[in-house]
Amino acid sequence: MEEIEHYRNLVRQILTDHADATIETIQPQQIFDTTHDHYQLNYVGWQGKRRVFGPILHLNIQNGKVWIQYNRTEDSIAERLVELGVPRSDIVIGFHSPFKRQFSGYAVE
Repeated sequence: MEEIEHYRNLVRQILTDHADATIETIQPQQIFDTTHDHYQLNYVGWQGKRRVFGPILHLNIQNGKVWIQYNRTEDSIAERLVELGVPRSDIVIGFHSPFKRQFSGYAVE
């Protein structure tokens, strides 16, 4: 359980770091569901006449592993997790098909 809490803290840190880089008319919204272990960063606002709304990052923790469900940043969130001490065997690239995951260098499930 201690490891899961550590992963929760790392995921929240990553989302918070990305939420700091915003445009003044677009607000970051961090969603931390610690009961179900889902963590998301959304952007909401306006860029000129264009509405901005949608997820930037979505990670969850399931079966003791960090799942990267969505990444619309330029950063490799998986590599950031490795830099922070998460073993590759505890990271799943959830937006890749199970077949493709076997070639990623990270966990399949």
